[in-house]
Amino acid sequence: MLKRTRSLLCLCIAATLSTPQVSYAEMDLPDIGTAAGATLTIDQELIYGDAYMRMIRASSPIINDPVLNEYIDSVGHRLVSSANDVKTPFTFFMIRDRNINAFAFFGGYVALHSGLFLHAHSESELASVMAHEIAHVTQRHLARRMEDEARRSPATVAALVGSLLLAIAAPQAGMAALTATTAGSMQASINYTRSNEKEADRFGIATLARAQFDVNDMPRFFGRLADEYRYASKPPPMLLTHPLPEDRITDTRERAQAYPPLRVQPSISYHLARARIVARHAGIKSDAAMDWFKRTARKAPPKIQNSFEYGKALVYLDTNQLDKAEAILDKLLEHDPNNNFYLDAASDLYIAKKQPEKSVKLMESSLKVKPNNAVITINYANALLESDKTDEAIKVLQRFTHDRPKDTNGWHLLSEANIKLGNSAEDLAARAELMALNAQWDKSIQFYSQASQLAELGSLKQARYDARIDQLLVARDRFMALQ
Repeated sequence: MLKRTRSLLCLCIAATLSTPQVSYAEMDLPDIGTAAGATLTIDQELIYGDAYMRMIRASSPIINDPVLNEYIDSVGHRLVSSANDVKTPFTFFMIRDRNINAFAFFGGYVALHSGLFLHAHSESELASVMAHEIAHVTQRHLARRMEDEARRSPATVAALVGSLLLAIAAPQAGMAALTATTAGSMQASINYTRSNEKEADRFGIATLARAQFDVNDMPRFFGRLADEYRYASKPPPMLLTHPLPEDRITDTRERAQAYPPLRVQPSISYHLARARIVARHAGIKSDAAMDWFKRTARKAPPKIQNSFEYGKALVYLDTNQLDKAEAILDKLLEHDPNNNFYLDAASDLYIAKKQPEKSVKLMESSLKVKPNNAVITINYANALLESDKTDEAIKVLQRFTHDRPKDTNGWHLLSEANIKLGNSAEDLAARAELMALNAQWDKSIQFYSQASQLAELGSLKQARYDARIDQLLVARDRFMALQ
């Protein structure tokens, strides 16, 4: 299961210094104005971002898919390492929602709706949306908007932050809350948002260029969305929170044309991710998914044809047509034996065929090529568990959750493994961590308290549980103080 990519400031500075000089278009960027430090510090943004992420985990259908997470992290990391003014780590995640949308919030969190993959035709089109959201974070648009509102109203920082965070995920409710807590005019807020949108486009397109994506795919994607929903009675959420007036599209088109032409080859990884979403996360029936693969493949270039075969294999796998799935996956692995999309599917296939030991061997071989890779490691742990090698699985999962404490899949598997061994205390501890990640602090503390009561009196295990309870009490109080 994939670790969330953390791109630190020093890494981004080094990457920026090492990138080649690009077009003069980057020099024509707007004045970013206030740093917003008077209202909200970077440390405060990180605290608010972590709190809101826990709320989202509890309330939204987040896609905890190891290979998809690895893919969006790789694209996100590539963009962040080419962005300016990076002051926070970044976390990219996906929400299962067929509506086209993306949003960013405090602390470097960037959410993508799975519906984006159904409408973006290339990796550069997806990257253009991600670069735009990264720019909202690096230019501190939420904090700057809050500072602008604070100058015109007596609202507290907490009230403003709460309203702005609400506005990210629920624009209508958020704007209503913002109006209730501020004395500023609605029109001023809207105009400020529009200026931020243009600024995010301009910084985003510069990031795209440095990261070697096709900058023309930003106006191309925006223009297609605007044309498709121009007369729609109910536009997608992305057009409600990110309006696309003609001048914005024109601005991005002119800016893209100022960069030297760059021929970008189709990304097989993007199309594999897209196929996985169509097969498993688009909410459509298997027959419809299979029809989509067949129709789309007819118009696609040879370079990405394997992505459609992969999608068919997933449909066969998920509908228990295992021999058909195996025939396709064998060919794909022969062509690209180290591809994590194929390896993950093969692991699922062997487990479905009641041959988990084959998955164990495959993952052990893959780990020699990619030590500590999150996708391979979590598949390895799952295969060990299915092979009744539960003690070995627990050792792998203990290291995995230590290295990736915010990856919920690791905790789920660790809970399952301890249930299998009848280790109630460790099962409770794993479930407590899941509760904490969802901001269910009282439940988390309750589970750890129960685990402590089950542990031997005075043991190191009991001391570990009690120490974690103390940490959770502090975290709960800090979280509650934000409201």
